[in-house]
Amino acid sequence: MTSFTKIGKENNGCCQDGKVRNQLWKSDHGDTICWKNLMQRFREECSEKVRTDIEDYFDSFISNVEIISQAEHVDNIKSSLNSAQCHANWKHVKRKDRVMNTFPNMGGENRKKEKGDLPDKEFVTRNSVLTDLFEISHIRSIYHMFIATLIIFSINTLFMDIVEKQSLGLDFGLIQWGLGKSPKVVSCWLWMQCATLVVVYPGFYCWSYYRTEGKPGIFDYLGLLVYMLYQGAFLILPVWFIIEQEMPPASAVIIATEQIRFLMKSHAFVRENFPKVLLFRKEDSKDHEQSDMCPGFSKYLYFLFAPTLVYRDNYPRTANIRWSYVVSNFGQVLACLLYTYYIFERFCVPVFHNFNQDHVSARLFLTSMFNCMLPGTLVLLIGFFAILHSWLNAFAEMLRFADRMFYKDWWNMTSFASYYRTWNIVVHDWLYTYVYRDCCKLFGPKQRGLSMASVFLLSAVFHEYVLIMALGFFYPVLFVMFMGAGFGFIFVKGTSRSWNVFLWLALLMGMGILLCLYTIEWYARQNCKQFSDDFLDILIPRSWTCNGLNGSAS
Repeated sequence: MTSFTKIGKENNGCCQDGKVRNQLWKSDHGDTICWKNLMQRFREECSEKVRTDIEDYFDSFISNVEIISQAEHVDNIKSSLNSAQCHANWKHVKRKDRVMNTFPNMGGENRKKEKGDLPDKEFVTRNSVLTDLFEISHIRSIYHMFIATLIIFSINTLFMDIVEKQSLGLDFGLIQWGLGKSPKVVSCWLWMQCATLVVVYPGFYCWSYYRTEGKPGIFDYLGLLVYMLYQGAFLILPVWFIIEQEMPPASAVIIATEQIRFLMKSHAFVRENFPKVLLFRKEDSKDHEQSDMCPGFSKYLYFLFAPTLVYRDNYPRTANIRWSYVVSNFGQVLACLLYTYYIFERFCVPVFHNFNQDHVSARLFLTSMFNCMLPGTLVLLIGFFAILHSWLNAFAEMLRFADRMFYKDWWNMTSFASYYRTWNIVVHDWLYTYVYRDCCKLFGPKQRGLSMASVFLLSAVFHEYVLIMALGFFYPVLFVMFMGAGFGFIFVKGTSRSWNVFLWLALLMGMGILLCLYTIEWYARQNCKQFSDDFLDILIPRSWTCNGLNGSAS
């Protein structure tokens, strides 16, 4: 009735002259015209209001479904929905603000989704999957079995030292060599950290402060050029450092992975905030300056250390820090390092260190590959637990970062598409938010296969890059498997539990092939002659031409 009264008042002016209006109302013809116009306008307004309400309710329903799918437990679902409702109410209030109307397409938490937009990453308070599973006694017993196995490995190493060396001294030479040149690693990391702090944020702040409002101009393109040059230098200089200093494998992995992490963090910060600066209009926000569109330095600093690669101005936080939990997680990382050492020392080095001194036949190669499947899978599981669970949970606890969903139950998946989405949530969220969604906008919503291929290509390139830096040679086995079978398997959809067996079978065989081929190539480069051309020696696998072609070991 409120809308009807409003329309009726507005229709009082449908006829300008009062006398004529009275005459029309007295006549049947005038009465029919005015009431017809009145009802038509009322119907149009009601239809528009119903349509708007339905769209709002449907958007709210979709958002709640997304949050429920992300929350792993009933308690988290309730808290997430309450948080989402407060967030929706805040967005409704902000729609009345003319400043927010200036930014219809900007990224971030307050952006209103347009039709066809892919969902945003939602941060909610929740534990890691294994943290909750370890509360179950049966799962805790499996964890205890791995601890018992580590103790057996340690006793075995002590016994072998006593029998072979007639001494009780522990020899961790493989770890010491792999993590060698630690001061140089720390120095390189500090330089990368300082560059990310004193170049990216100050540069972005200066650009947001001094740029002219309106469409992108010369200053904007100059800022883009400087940012691209910075990213290029950040890609090249650590590579030069690793090669120049001849860093051992584990140290090279630390530098390369930290280099990639800083690059991803920088891109996330710039990508999330530059649309707000570009779309800022002073006349729409008299209480804000253009530089206010750049977040505070404390938020940027927190993001650099937070265990996430997706930038937000604020994240859900816990109430306090459990330092005992931090220490236990770092202890688990150390135990996983020892576990990996024992695996390589007992299963890999004895098998491959005589490559080219013994004749390598197809039979011996296949035997070695199958022997590597179990150690390779153990390295995969230990690396997952050490990094994605223990390491990230330790930093999340120290920073009171409440969203601990760094992975999902990937071991239960029945398809590789689900496995890739759940194995590493931290990297997946970055690829989805800043690569896949932008590719979908660039190529169009009908070319999502091309966008998916772009994501896989980028991921495969950087996975192979880390291995090249660690091993010191180009042998793209991982890249071929990633872009070949790995990409092809995502189109194989399985629903029954038997497909989970296929997933594990593929993982076992893949890890066996990777570990076998890379270890053979590593020892081939230790024992076989080098090509005369240094560049070709890096590109051509020496294990292909070593045994039987180049003669005896050098």
